Amino acid sequence: MTGATHRPDRPDPLDDDLGWMLGIVFRGYLRAAEHAFTDFPGGPRGYQLLTAAINGPARNQGTIAEEIGIDRTVLTYLIDDLERPGFVARRADPADRRSRLIEVTDAGRTAWEQRRSTLRQVESHLLGALTAAESATLRSLLQKVACSTQAVDPLRDLCEVVTQVQADPAAPTPTSRRTDTAAVRSGRTAAPRTRRRRPD
Repeated sequence: MTGATHRPDRPDPLDDDLGWMLGIVFRGYLRAAEHAFTDFPGGPRGYQLLTAAINGPARNQGTIAEEIGIDRTVLTYLIDDLERPGFVARRADPADRRSRLIEVTDAGRTAWEQRRSTLRQVESHLLGALTAAESATLRSLLQKVACSTQAVDPLRDLCEVVTQVQADPAAPTPTSRRTDTAAVRSGRTAAPRTRRRRPD
């Protein structure tokens, strides 16, 4: 409960406040994640960038920035950080020589796999109060809420892919679908979407 003077007959309003609950969990997650990525280039955001780049075909900086909600200028610095240890490489886009595609190297994939394992441990610790079944249910419900909440975000397409794969194991994988998604985005056929900056 939220206070030492809590009385069973008088519930603390915060205990039923969604914002309070999400904030507590999020802060706990951030603290643990930041500790796990103290020596990783770019910290948690560098890992987030690497995750976006590793899942799908090579894409340009603008597309990746839009997908993960990071300012393009900030993204440039993050790519520089990941490029120094050889985790990613820039190459000219055959379709547009002024653009640079971001590719993950073998060293980058190895580093990503190692940190992903560490992050899974962080998640398990954070959800330690739940049974395996409860943890799976929470993840499923959070995914549903996140996908509906971000209906105006470019990540909406990825949520649709996840839903399809869960409903039909034979459906196209996120990697194959994202090739088509990237093509649609590059055409800029949709109306401008409102984007929200993610917390640092």
